[in-house]
Amino acid sequence: MKFQQLLIGIFILLGGFFLGITITSATAGGSDSKKTESADNQASTSDQGPSLFSQKQNMNDNPELNADENAVIQLFEDAASSVVFITTSALQQSYWSLDVTEIPKGSGTGFMWDDYGHIVTNFHVLEGGQKFTVTLSDQSSYDAEVVGYEPGKDLAILKINAPRDKIKPLPVSTSSNLKVGQFVYAIGNPFGFDQTLTTGVISALGREITAMNGRKIYDVIQTDAAINPGNSGGPLLNSSGQLIGVNTAIYSPSGSYSGIGFSIPVNVVSKVVPDLINYGRVKRPLMGVELVNERYMQQSGAMIRNVSKGGPADRVGMKGITKTKNGRIIVGDIIKAINNAKIESNDDLIETLELFKPKDKITVTFLRGDELFKVNLTLSSSVN
Repeated sequence: MKFQQLLIGIFILLGGFFLGITITSATAGGSDSKKTESADNQASTSDQGPSLFSQKQNMNDNPELNADENAVIQLFEDAASSVVFITTSALQQSYWSLDVTEIPKGSGTGFMWDDYGHIVTNFHVLEGGQKFTVTLSDQSSYDAEVVGYEPGKDLAILKINAPRDKIKPLPVSTSSNLKVGQFVYAIGNPFGFDQTLTTGVISALGREITAMNGRKIYDVIQTDAAINPGNSGGPLLNSSGQLIGVNTAIYSPSGSYSGIGFSIPVNVVSKVVPDLINYGRVKRPLMGVELVNERYMQQSGAMIRNVSKGGPADRVGMKGITKTKNGRIIVGDIIKAINNAKIESNDDLIETLELFKPKDKITVTFLRGDELFKVNLTLSSSVN
């Protein structure tokens, strides 16, 4: 009897011991289950959109990141898939074998403009190239065709035929309300290192740079965000991830980043790009005149060399350089003002006309001999 009681006591003691183990394990198992479920939720959330990061961790749950860091990371993840890497090649045919060889010319950056595969970049990125390849953030590559370009604004448009789900245009903002000191972000491919983010501030506004064809680009944004060779054509973004400029040049004695970079303001881009897409070039207003080279000018203004027959200037009686029967040269009319804007050089005339559209009516003040005249004319278009 005592032996049976002893056995019962042992079984109760062992049962309690195993019961305790079972309860502890169940609690641990419940905790692991919650962790697994939480991790699965995080993975699901992270997989909802394209991401350049391999980890599935929810950034908001990372105590090592503050709100500003999270915002910048999110900005990069949202914008990176809209930024592309452009490689430019020239084709050269062998004199002896007639084989065609592809010779690398350079590389740069671009970004998606619309849902139709149009890519905005700098003109100087494409100059001298015959074949262009666009590589997306997922490393897929597509041959691109040139749609249009404007050397005077250092802008060009490529087009790729990629699946619609790979086309993600950048949201476009305005450059009319920018402030010195606001944060900006540049994404590009400096020295061929793709998908590089650099940050900084707007250092100055209203800068002036010279395009490759000698034309001035005005109201340029100056930034200290690192811009190096290969960044050309990439986007400059505000803190909302919206396009405010196209990175185009740096000021550097060494050719590399020295703290001064320049971006074409988005208001200029928004004006030029639709014309490049629709016409292949910018639709400019024309007076129908050819100007004398400034080196031969001895006074301010823009002298007319030739007048296009039937053009706006011809229709109102303006004249270029002429010769009399005895060979004496009569100088052409010298344009001194358009509406209320003074014209002191050929560049002044060209830049003033850019403020107008084809079919706009303007008042032209010009000097003929010693007498000033005023005429009203209607501008024509460079694109029919």
